Amino acid sequence: MEKQTKIPPNQHVVKNFIIYAEFGIPHVDIQQYRMKVTGLVEQPLEFTYDQLMNELPHEKIRTDFHCVTGWSVLDVEWEGIPFSLIIEKAKVKENAKWINFYSMDGYTTIIPLDDVRNDPQSMIAVKINGKPIPEKNGFPARPIIPHLYGWKSAKWLTEIEFIDKYIDGYWEERGYHERGDVWEEERFKGMSGKHSRKRPVL
Repeated sequence: MEKQTKIPPNQHVVKNFIIYAEFGIPHVDIQQYRMKVTGLVEQPLEFTYDQLMNELPHEKIRTDFHCVTGWSVLDVEWEGIPFSLIIEKAKVKENAKWINFYSMDGYTTIIPLDDVRNDPQSMIAVKINGKPIPEKNGFPARPIIPHLYGWKSAKWLTEIEFIDKYIDGYWEERGYHERGDVWEEERFKGMSGKHSRKRPVL
């Protein structure tokens, strides 16, 4: 049996996050900020920052963060709202298959709904290592799905849209993978199942 390690294939460990902001780091007016849940839901939702921080139940996870460019930051603590709670509150419809994320700066990305449903650690994070997420790292909120590459973790999140058909996001339109599983090394389209290795139990 292949020995499982904590580092996905072709990743190397760095100490700190490398900051990417394709359109620049947006200024956040926290009083005007809203995070919406839309699309194929029976109950559309809208949250202020205060509601995300203080009114919704939080969980903490400790996991590694992997960027598609090849670097990984280990042992990061995230705190936020479990995705399962968002799905439950919004009453996501049965024909929903994908989640489309929208960011304050115009960035979009997409993930399969099943990848959230099958990963109990997936969340909308509002804190990192015990503190509110810094603006450069995606304040006020960003999705965290630990087994997917970091470009799927849209910074400055403003909307979660449940949809039935796949559409390209910003990097997907430029050839990046539809799902982006780090253990399958799904960096680019057409790379599904390249390694066919099971994720380790961390």
